[in-house]
Amino acid sequence: MWAQQVLCVKLCGNLKFYQSNLYSTLVPSDEITVSYKHGLPLITLTLPSRKERCQFVVKPMLSTVGSFLQDLQNEDKGIRTAAIFTADGTEIAASTLMEILLKNDFKLVIDKITYDVQCPMKENLSSEQATEMENMKSLVYRLFTALHLEEFQKKREHHLLEKIDHLKGQLQPLEQMKARIEARSEAKISGLLWAGLAMLSVQGGAMAWLTWWVYSWDIMEPVTYFITFANSMVFFAYFIVTRQDYTYSAVKSRQFLHFFHKRSKQQHFDVEQYNKLKDDLAKATEALRHVRRSLYLRMQVEELDERK
Repeated sequence: MWAQQVLCVKLCGNLKFYQSNLYSTLVPSDEITVSYKHGLPLITLTLPSRKERCQFVVKPMLSTVGSFLQDLQNEDKGIRTAAIFTADGTEIAASTLMEILLKNDFKLVIDKITYDVQCPMKENLSSEQATEMENMKSLVYRLFTALHLEEFQKKREHHLLEKIDHLKGQLQPLEQMKARIEARSEAKISGLLWAGLAMLSVQGGAMAWLTWWVYSWDIMEPVTYFITFANSMVFFAYFIVTRQDYTYSAVKSRQFLHFFHKRSKQQHFDVEQYNKLKDDLAKATEALRHVRRSLYLRMQVEELDERK
């Protein structure tokens, strides 16, 4: 009799309705849930490639959006892209703490598939409890920084060493080309200086020859005066054009730079790129010096503590 009643319900009733009531307490296989256990958030989702439910434990004060997405991709190697957006579609930066993310609902996009994630509301704490919680967070952050500072500095030292080696590798061919261009420019400057000395020698010899063998000093004296005046005009014109005093070192440096840049364009030597690489190398070297100094001081403090 009981079997007949069940059969009657099955034939006459709405099967979908009874199925929906029967299975309404189960979580759909593709839904992402957020729950709390022992005070830590748990994010449960189905891995796209493996089709398995996986649970991720989140440390709100330490984990970031970027680290969570990286853990997700490490767990399922088939995931190509993953990103998190706010409910209105604004992408959330990878450096955002998970504690901030879990305060509001968000969207998780995995390989162009969007999942709406609803975060449960946490109980509001009293002012005293909130202050105590903030103090605890600050203490945990300071402890974490103190415990991981040396490890962080060593990783930064390794990163800076790799960066310096990479910059030196980029600078090596540029340094060689720069040395060749400087050598050619220096040779031209030397030739120009020797040419100037030869011209002055010829001028002095010509003036002596005209004074003692062709004419007399009475005739050549006004000539030498006007030659000196003309030289003064040339020096003054040089100052007006260059805004620099006419000194031999200044003229040599200016002419050297002229030859250098002209030769650089001919050999396609990128001066701006070279200067940028040199600045980056100097900054990286200075940062490495500070990191090593910090490590050295830390070692000294530890040795003093051990002696005490």
